Amino acid sequence: MKLIDLRKLAIKKQHRIRFHLRNGMECVMDQRGVALVPGLDRIPDFNLEQELEAAATFVIEPLNVGEKNAPKAVTLTREELAGMTKAGAGAAGGHHDDHDDEPVPDPSQKASPTSRG
Repeated sequence: MKLIDLRKLAIKKQHRIRFHLRNGMECVMDQRGVALVPGLDRIPDFNLEQELEAAATFVIEPLNVGEKNAPKAVTLTREELAGMTKAGAGAAGGHHDDHDDEPVPDPSQKASPTSRG
């Protein structure tokens, strides 16, 4: 499991995914697919991909956690999270699209015709 897998899952599910780093800090992959390390105030002396490899547990947190009747945050093992990332990739019926996070053109807006002349 790589950071790109977490990124895709966070974007697709619109959840935050948290995991602890070996230095005691925490990484948060937000719903936009951006990896954040709160409290980091200097150039990191670690490789986030390597820290992900060392992480054993992950917290999946819906955006509306804390609201009444909102889904609760769930703690998963590495294997459970890896299963979610693989299930998400296979759920599209074999179609794999690396451009999930790109904007989709609005079909109601037609391109203006070009003039010839």
